Amino acid sequence: QVQLVESGGGLVQPGGSLRLSCAFSGFTLDDYSIGWFRQAPGQEREGVSCISSTDNSIYYSDSVRGRFTISRDNVKNMVYLQMNSLKPEDTAVYYCATPIACAIDEWDNWGQGTQVTVSS
Repeated sequence: QVQLVESGGGLVQPGGSLRLSCAFSGFTLDDYSIGWFRQAPGQEREGVSCISSTDNSIYYSDSVRGRFTISRDNVKNMVYLQMNSLKPEDTAVYYCATPIACAIDEWDNWGQGTQVTVSS
């Protein structure tokens, strides 16, 4: 059974940093791609970043490229999202998730989410 549990969200000032963590179980990264999407109130879901299981390619949305970094620890079954230079528009609930494919912004398993609020 696929399970994903996010942590690390919180309140941060603009320009600050946060690191989100995701503990996963029920699969390996050899078989599943993994990434993060976010959803703000009244807005559509937005894929943020993804690591492909097929060729280890890493994807970022245009809105976070250069500020966010995704990484993984295959031994600990963890995935991380380092978020730097945060902006108020990054405020959202962030979900760790397995995508149908990284190139397609569609997700089929996700955790409960962690709230990130960027505000002064």
